[in-house]
Amino acid sequence: MRIALFTDTYVPDVNGVARTLKRWIDYLKRQDIECMVFAPDSPEDPREYRSLNSVERFASMPFLLYPECRLAIPNPIHIRRALQQFKPNLIHVATPFNLGLCGIHYSRKHDIPLIASYHTNFDQYLPFYNLQWMAKLLWTYLEWFHRDCGTIFVPSKSTYGDLIKRGWNAQRMEIWSRGIDTAAYHPKVNREDLFTRHDIGNDKFIVLYVGRLAPEKNVETAIEAFASFQRRVCPESVMVLAGDGPSMEMLRKKCLDEQVDARFIGFTTMPELQRWYAAADVFLFPSPTETFGNVVLEAMACGTPVICANKGGVVDTVEHGVTGLRCSPHHTQEFADALELLYRNENLRRSMAANGRAYSLKQSWDTIFENLLKCCEQQISSSDTPIRHIID
Repeated sequence: MRIALFTDTYVPDVNGVARTLKRWIDYLKRQDIECMVFAPDSPEDPREYRSLNSVERFASMPFLLYPECRLAIPNPIHIRRALQQFKPNLIHVATPFNLGLCGIHYSRKHDIPLIASYHTNFDQYLPFYNLQWMAKLLWTYLEWFHRDCGTIFVPSKSTYGDLIKRGWNAQRMEIWSRGIDTAAYHPKVNREDLFTRHDIGNDKFIVLYVGRLAPEKNVETAIEAFASFQRRVCPESVMVLAGDGPSMEMLRKKCLDEQVDARFIGFTTMPELQRWYAAADVFLFPSPTETFGNVVLEAMACGTPVICANKGGVVDTVEHGVTGLRCSPHHTQEFADALELLYRNENLRRSMAANGRAYSLKQSWDTIFENLLKCCEQQISSSDTPIRHIID
């Protein structure tokens, strides 16, 4: 088996899609399966990523809805030569943009089996950037883009259900869930040492947010809910925000206006990120636009109860009242009340922490990738049959 992956986001990009795709390629290599990745370049790419001999990089530019990611400017001649030499028998397109289009073109032209993975609800991003008028056009394009894919992999049952409602063929979709490395993400932490380094008292009640600081993540609701909780219930609480993005300065100002004791610690990598997860008393993540929400599973693996939106892929991970609490999207008071409930009920926090950790231990990357690989093998073996369209 030889798999060519086309994606407009890949390491060292900082997002769940890039990290998941890197794990997928690493798994395939451990199975002695040949892979070639076509991905954007970036001026800030560390040398270790530029030198990967299985990755073809291309000049790129920032993506409008996600400036931290890059849209590749493909070189068709270079791609054709690389593929002719590599001779893939399966093409995987992971993003519906420039490089994904190149993968589809080559698949159609040379009759190579084609699969896709659906990672992001871009239509839900549009209203946050005053682009809601593009929604119908976007869906028309996405349906065209995926029409010849033998299988589409989606990250959660919720996303699967949403696409079925839009008329996508259920027989052409499979769930590709997300796993967690529970050796790297665990509940052990020297809380006192971590807080001392950040000038936080060891007796503080810590509410943590991890993720992109952008409109579609609904971080404003998190800050407003925390402000209400801090004023009414727990003046000695501290909010820690780990991440970066276009809303950073606006959110800093909001915290000042709300008189919130907030620490913006920027983009945080492992193992420091694990320490913050494990040291926090509650993980607050109100984003309603996730197709999965990797950070939620990471927090659970570190033994931290989760408060999240009752919408999107996170609902398939967080069981309400068992591993966390789910609140109506954008309902600030519900999130504030959930914070109060967990603050006042230490036994409930401990129970949710234990249940979340137990759940995470069952989410093995290897098991997930084994199932994914079987689907790929089936796709190749059935490639003699005509490819049906996804949309009936």
